[in-house]
Amino acid sequence: MIVCLCHRISDRDIHREVRSGTACFEQLQDDTRVASSCGACHDCAREVFEAALGVCGGCGRREAAVSAR
Repeated sequence: MIVCLCHRISDRDIHREVRSGTACFEQLQDDTRVASSCGACHDCAREVFEAALGVCGGCGRREAAVSAR
């Protein structure tokens, strides 16, 4: 699914960035420009990023299974 319409960034793009080592949302924004124009996708982009990273609600702890929410 397309997350950021302004820069045509998909959930797959975000997952690919995380797999390649991106561990900070701000770095994701620098690398892909996601959520850096109109900002309408910011919440969705962050949710997709955190799910990809396996982070519990931005608390910084990695979970074994994100689906346990």
